[in-house]
Amino acid sequence: MSGTDRLSAGQIRDVVATFRETIRRHQSAINRLNVYPVPDGDTGTNMARTLDAVVAEVDDRIAKAGLSFESVCGGISHGALMGARGNSGVILSQVLRGLAARFVSPDGGGVTAVRLADGMLEASKSAYEAVLKPIEGTILTVVRESADAAVACAATGGDLASVLRAARDTGRDALRRTPELLPVLKQAGVVDAGGAGYLLLLDAFLHVVAAEALPEPDESVGPDLVALEAVAHRPAPNGVDISELRYEVMFLLDIADAQHRAFIEAWGRIGDSIVVVGGEGLYNCHIHTNDIGAAIEAPLELGGRPRAIRVTDLFEEVADEHAKREAELGVVAGDVVHPARAGLVGLAGQHSSSLPPVTCAVVAVASGDGVAELFGQLGVHGVVSGGQSLNPSTAELLDAVERMNANQIVLLPNNKNIIPVANQVGELTNKDVRVVPSCSMPEALASLVVYDPEASAERNATEMSAAAASVATGEITRAVRDTDSDAGPIATGDWIGIVRGDGIVAIGGTWLAAATRLLDHLISSDREILTVLVGAEATGEMTAELSAWMVDHHPSITVEIHHGGQPLYPYLFGAE
Repeated sequence: MSGTDRLSAGQIRDVVATFRETIRRHQSAINRLNVYPVPDGDTGTNMARTLDAVVAEVDDRIAKAGLSFESVCGGISHGALMGARGNSGVILSQVLRGLAARFVSPDGGGVTAVRLADGMLEASKSAYEAVLKPIEGTILTVVRESADAAVACAATGGDLASVLRAARDTGRDALRRTPELLPVLKQAGVVDAGGAGYLLLLDAFLHVVAAEALPEPDESVGPDLVALEAVAHRPAPNGVDISELRYEVMFLLDIADAQHRAFIEAWGRIGDSIVVVGGEGLYNCHIHTNDIGAAIEAPLELGGRPRAIRVTDLFEEVADEHAKREAELGVVAGDVVHPARAGLVGLAGQHSSSLPPVTCAVVAVASGDGVAELFGQLGVHGVVSGGQSLNPSTAELLDAVERMNANQIVLLPNNKNIIPVANQVGELTNKDVRVVPSCSMPEALASLVVYDPEASAERNATEMSAAAASVATGEITRAVRDTDSDAGPIATGDWIGIVRGDGIVAIGGTWLAAATRLLDHLISSDREILTVLVGAEATGEMTAELSAWMVDHHPSITVEIHHGGQPLYPYLFGAE
C-alpha cells in the first residue's frame, strides 16, 4: 500500500486491527514496569482489551451495514466508549474517538494528510479533556507534541506518510523526555506507558500507509508505565492532599458547550476528583473540594445554570458502625474466617427478574473468590470479576447494572484504575447509578457495613463513601524489578509494603518483615480494627505467624482475618 495519498474506510479498519495486534505483542513488555515495581502492571492489558472491544464493534457494524466511513468510525467511537478499561484505556478511547470524529466525513472519498493531522489534533484535545487535571510527562504530552508535528508537516504540503513520520519522530522524542517532566518517572527509571502505547498506533498507520515494518517488543527493557496512575495521590490545590478534601459537590449543569473547558479549568483550581461528562449543553458534574460556594459559583460566572445540587460531607463519622460490624461478622482477634459459600448472587445467566427486588442494589468488582463471597454475605447483588491486571470494561459494568432488579444502583469499583470506567456507566443507563470511589477491597468491606438496600442510591453512596474514606489500606507483594523508592533501594524479589497515599513504606527480605513494617506504619493510635484479606499465595502458617505478631505488638487492635483469594498480593490490610 506504499504511496497511499488518501485513507479509505477499509484502511482505517486495518489500522485499528493492526494497532490491536501490535499492542497485544507488546503487552507483556508494557505490563512489566510500573512506578511501583509490583507484578500487576496492566497498561498494556487495558489498552489491548479496549482495542478488542473497538475492533469487535467495527466488524459488527460492517457486517450489518457494509463497509463505510460511517460504520467504521461509528464502531470506533462506540466501541472505545463501551470497551474502555482503566485509566490507560479511557485515555486511549478518547484518542480514538477524537480521530473518528474527524474521519467520519472524509475529503473527496478518503482521509487526506490534512484531515489526518486535524484528526490527531482532535485526538489530543479529547485526551486532555478526559483528564480534568492534565499532567505533563504522560501520554498527553506525547499525543499533543505528535499532533503539533503532524499539523506543521501537513501545512507545508506533506503527504500521509510524511505527516505520520513527523508525528512519530516527534512523539518518540517526547516519550524519551517524559522522565524529565515527571519526577516519579525519573526516580523509577522508566518512561510513560500510555505514551509508548500511543506510538504503536502511529506505527500501525505507517504499516498500512507505507508498508513499514512494525516494531518488535523489547523483552529486555519494558518501554513504559502508567504515569497517570502514579500521580493518583498527588497534592491537590494549595498543597492540600486529595484525601483532605472534605466535600463532594454534584449537580447537573446547563452551560454552553463553548464554556465547557473554562468551567473545568475553574474547578481545577479549587478541587480534585473532577468528573464532567455530557455535551450539547447539559453536563453531569462532580468534584471533591473544601470550598462548596466556589464550586457552585464557578459555572455561574460563565453563564451556566447548576441544578439538582447535592453536597456530601466526606468526613462523616462512621465509628458507631464498628460495633455493628463486629456483631455481624462475629470475629475476634486472631480468628481466621472462611465464609460459607452462600448468599452470593452471581451475574452469569442471571436476569433482573430472577434477582430479589430492592430499592438500591450494589454491584461490586471483586478480585478473589473469598472476596466475592464476603461481598455476597454483606448484601452485594452483583459481582463483576476484576481488579489489578484485569479491569472490567464499561460494557461489563453496564451489563451488571442492567441485570439488577432495582432502579437505583451503587457501584463499588474497588480499584483506582476502574473508577474512571465506573464513572461512565451512569450516562449509559436510565437507572440512577452512584459510584463510591473505593480503591481497595478493604474499603469496600467497610462501606458495605453501612449499606441499606431499602435506602436510596444517593443516601447509600453518601454513607458508603464516608465509610470507605475512613479506612487506611495497605498491601504487600514482591518487586518484579530493581528500582529506587522513598523507602530505599529495591531489588528484584524483595518484599514491599505499599500504603495508599504514602507509597512504598516497607522493604524486606521476607514477607513478614515487609508486612510488619507496613503495619507499624499503617496502625495509628486512633485505629480500632484491622481487616486482613488472605491472598491465594498465603499459607495457614504465614497467617498464624502474622496473627501472633499482631497480638504481641498491637494487642488493643481487633483483628478480622478473612479468606480473600486475591492473586499477587498475599495480604491486603484495612485499618479503621
